Amino acid sequence: MERSEAPAQAGPVPALARLAGLLADETRARFCLALLDGRAWTAGELARAAGVAASTASGHLDKLVAGGLLAEERQGRHRYVRLAGPQSAQLIEDLAAHAGPAPVPRGLREMSASAAMARARTCYDHLAGRLGVAVTDALLERGLLQHSTGFAVTERGIDWFRGLGVDLAVRPRGRRPMARSCLDWTERRPHLAGLAGAELCTYALTEGWCERIGSGRALRVTARGGEALHGLLGVAHREFERNID
Repeated sequence: MERSEAPAQAGPVPALARLAGLLADETRARFCLALLDGRAWTAGELARAAGVAASTASGHLDKLVAGGLLAEERQGRHRYVRLAGPQSAQLIEDLAAHAGPAPVPRGLREMSASAAMARARTCYDHLAGRLGVAVTDALLERGLLQHSTGFAVTERGIDWFRGLGVDLAVRPRGRRPMARSCLDWTERRPHLAGLAGAELCTYALTEGWCERIGSGRALRVTARGGEALHGLLGVAHREFERNID
């Protein structure tokens, strides 16, 4: 009996299979989701967050670094890891959005944390959750952003950012787009990513419009931030009123 030949492994098939395998493990998936806060974490911090031993975390991190999803830095005895860049963050967030709704939280603490993440959070280096979507909608309504095949900052938008002291027109773009649509995994609608999204998030944190809740990704909108967002963009306080101090 003749044996059938296996199909040739050409093109992106092997690489895609390896990438899928990296994220098929729940511990590695937890690490990647935690790192969507845009910061560098130590191996010990990620181990505690995922509830695994340090030796277990180290092995998983080696695989994620070797696979190109994470980058590492060493300072003395400490090993820090972070997402390799915006493309890695986009991949993780997009997969989370397509994975379907998160499990129903159990207990008051989980419910509070889940609600805070849904109201306002960072998605790598830009605003997400109800706040991110509300800000994006306001930018679109005022003609500061347009959405056809994807997001694009308009000339009016360039001027608006310049009024904040952010000159998008002169910043080196490299391979990163000025504006990009990112599907929000809680709202199931797009929010603003790319260079413009990152600059707006940095501005909001620097100016005290938002502040981090604990060490995670969730954000709290301050009273000052609520007033500024309403005055500049007309974003109603009810969009995130439970997050305002």
